Amino acid sequence: MTTTAKVTSAGSAVADVDSRRTTTRALLAGGAAAGPLFVVVAAAQVLTRDGFDLSRQPLSLLALGDLGWIQTANFVLTGLLALAGAVGLRRTLRGEPGGTWGPALIAVHGLGLVIAGVLVSDPSMGWPAGAPEGAPDTMSWHAAGHGVGAGLAFGSLPIACLVFARTWWRAGQRGRAAYSLGSAVAVVAILAWPDQGTLSIRMALACLVTFGWLTALCARPSTR
Repeated sequence: MTTTAKVTSAGSAVADVDSRRTTTRALLAGGAAAGPLFVVVAAAQVLTRDGFDLSRQPLSLLALGDLGWIQTANFVLTGLLALAGAVGLRRTLRGEPGGTWGPALIAVHGLGLVIAGVLVSDPSMGWPAGAPEGAPDTMSWHAAGHGVGAGLAFGSLPIACLVFARTWWRAGQRGRAAYSLGSAVAVVAILAWPDQGTLSIRMALACLVTFGWLTALCARPSTR
């Protein structure tokens, strides 16, 4: 009976390990899917919503108007998937260099996206129809909250890029370190470029860079 109990216990332990690995892979898959989901849904709206002009109007404004719920859902679901990815990365990288701050910063990114989705911008830049052609004279509390969420979302990922760049460089993974460092530098350069007339385009490009990096990280998370 003792032998049977030991075999049963060992089998249960193996099953628990397998279940944990499966769950971790699912969480990482969610993190990898976050960026492509956001880009595809946003691009589809830019191409199909009559009157929307990405050269003038940032993607955040898609959350306004009759079909605004689509972009709101896009922000929130993308954020939740990024949070799932952060949990998967924490499980995978526990005990490894970068295994604490890296996932934590990605969790901040996900939380910021959720906030940016729940709290919408004010009508501006001519969107939706009838909105002021420029920025509104005053900012509502939810527009301010949206700005905070966006700041968290797109301020945390470049820092995470630097965390992993340092980690990978020390691990001898020079290609991954260079890609991570380059992603951080590219985002800062894109957003800091002093041309307000192209800000909405530059914000969209920054999304492509950061989401591409997050997808690559979740697809291959190990720092070893």
